[in-house]
Amino acid sequence: MMDITIRPETNADTATIEAVTVAAFLNAEHTSHTEQLIVDGLRRAGALTVSLVAEDHGEIVGHVAASPVVISDGTAGWYGLGPLSVKPECQKRGIGSKLVQEALDRLRELGASGCVVLGDLRYYERFGFRAEAGLILPDVPHEYFMAVAFSTSLPHGIVTYHEAFNA
Repeated sequence: MMDITIRPETNADTATIEAVTVAAFLNAEHTSHTEQLIVDGLRRAGALTVSLVAEDHGEIVGHVAASPVVISDGTAGWYGLGPLSVKPECQKRGIGSKLVQEALDRLRELGASGCVVLGDLRYYERFGFRAEAGLILPDVPHEYFMAVAFSTSLPHGIVTYHEAFNA
């Protein structure tokens, strides 16, 4: 039986987070297999606003990151969720959902205006994410780019993630 604890990452977690991320995306569809490089780049740039791990009996089995995004209309306080990683043998057990919910709660606590995510609408809609025509991530089909506003109306414009996402 799993006993999942969600906590902030520590310096000692870096190598394990990388291994979990590599494993999680190894056989995933729609990936460039650079997710571990993205997390490392965000960490080195000091751009990991939220970085949480999921532990099962002391073993790290998942990780989620959130970092600031820029919206071309000048709206401030928005973040991008991801990468989200769960070890393959632990997937489909609610760990990813716990990580996402905790990351969104932490962003709200920080006073964030909202969050965007690139992913499957069927998964992320349970957290309030919706595909929004007014927010654009270039070269990505509209239905895979979603947003959830926490306290303000939705901005309109082109969204740019941190340069670490170019890994």
